[in-house]
Order: sequence, then structure tokens, then C-alpha cells
Amino acid sequence: MKSAVILCPGLNRDRDMLHALELVTGVKPVTVWHTETKIPDVDLIVVPGGFSYGDYLRAGAIAARSPVLRAVIDKAASGVYVLGVCNGFQILTEAGLLPGALMRNAHLKFVCREVKLETVNTRTAFSNRFDAGQVWRCPVAHHDGNYFADAETLKAIEDNGQVVFRYAEGSNPNGSIHDIAGIVNARGNVLGMMPHPENLVEPLQGGTDGRLLFESLMGELVG
Repeated sequence: MKSAVILCPGLNRDRDMLHALELVTGVKPVTVWHTETKIPDVDLIVVPGGFSYGDYLRAGAIAARSPVLRAVIDKAASGVYVLGVCNGFQILTEAGLLPGALMRNAHLKFVCREVKLETVNTRTAFSNRFDAGQVWRCPVAHHDGNYFADAETLKAIEDNGQVVFRYAEGSNPNGSIHDIAGIVNARGNVLGMMPHPENLVEPLQGGTDGRLLFESLMGELVG
């Protein structure tokens, strides 16, 4: 499985993501700088976490207007899989690739801890190795992870099965509406999530729960 990781000033989880992808897939990902206008032929594009451009204006707002994001949008439209984690999720919503918005955490504080996630849709390329209703551990680290959508949009994504992961067992760390932790677009090839599965893929990190997300993609793309 060939993958590319987008690099923007201020992103700081790119090396974590590069390590996780190479560990699970056995193939070293390529990196693409924010000023680039073309992305190589890959199966998966990842926009990692961090604080792109210092989170000025809004988290992800400037990165969403960088040259490389136009290429990401074009690749997504052609069917390439796209994963945005934490700031990457914020960037994908700002770019219009995913509905809704990520607001300041309800308690107005940065949160860095482990949460429980429930897999509510196993029919996506990102979740097919999970069991329906499976609860798993995953770290979070964010200040603006409070997912919100207007009533019409929220009904649409719920009815369409676009919610893939929810915060489980009262572990919602940010006030996200309907406990939403991760969603896909209507086509199902773009996933955004606030928690960091790349930080729980090997025993040295304290567990391997997050590995199933990457193995799901491997199963979808490689068989």
C-alpha cells in the first residue's frame, strides 16, 4: 500500500504517522510539502496532527488553503483514500472535504489523555477490521476537537452512516455533539478523526488498538 503524508509548517505528528504507516504496511511513505501542487500516485494520503500555521485564524484554516490541499481535493475526487487526524481532521473540514466544524473544546482547555472509542460503522475502508460496537483505546491531544454540525447536516451524516467512531463510556473529552470522534464523507473515501490511532500501533506505545485502522486500509487496498 503506497501512502503519502502531507507536511505543513506547525504539524508535529508527521513522524509518528510515517512510522505507523511503514510499520503496518512495510512500505515507506513519501512526504509532500505544503507548497507542492502535485501528489504522487498513492493509495492513501494522510494529513497528520499538530498546529499547522500556529492555528492562526482557526485551526486548519490556513493549511486548508495551501497549494497541496488543492491537490488533495483533486485526489479525493478521483477516489484516492484520505485520512485526516486531529489537525488533519480540522484541515479537511476547513477544505470542505468533510461536513461540520471543529470548535474549541467545551471546557476551553487543551486535553491530552487516553479515551475509549466505539466503532459504529464497520462498512468503511477505515474500519472493516473492527467488530461492530467494538470499544478500543486511543490517545487524544487537542484544543479544538469539539465537533459540531447544524441539525440538517447532523441528521444527514447520521442517516447515511457517516459517523464511524464515537467517544464511548463517558470519555468524550471535548463536548463533541453526539459524541462524534470520526466521520467519513458521503463517498466513504475520506475519514477525519480527532484521536490519534498512529500513537497506539505497537506494544512500546502501550498497546496496538489503533493498528486495526491501518490494517483495515491494508485489507481494502491489498486484499
